[in-house]
Amino acid sequence: MAEPTEETTVLAFCEAFARKDLDEILGYLADDAVYHNIPFAPARGHDEIRGVLEMFVPGSPTIEFEVTNVASAGSVVFTERVDRMTFQGRDVELPVAGVFEVESGKITAWRDYFDLQQLMGAAPS
Repeated sequence: MAEPTEETTVLAFCEAFARKDLDEILGYLADDAVYHNIPFAPARGHDEIRGVLEMFVPGSPTIEFEVTNVASAGSVVFTERVDRMTFQGRDVELPVAGVFEVESGKITAWRDYFDLQQLMGAAPS
């Protein structure tokens, strides 16, 4: 079996959200990974990242990160996605640009860029 590439690692990570298993999701991240939803403060390490993910993963009946485009250069992987989930009782379909840094098969940095107003329900999807 071939070694996973940076892109295949990120794509597998995105697919893992559909299973809603936080331990599996965190398993793709380095212990000291940084997750930054750009409108908010960054979360550092598994405990802080778990705290952020617990705000939407367990409460959403289904989650899908549909990757519509992916590109990489070296250790950096760029994704264009549509994230679908239930957030604060509403079904959300959110366009997201995600940038990942992958080293030794683990995601060390994950930055998501999206329209906060759309997430909070103030802007049409």
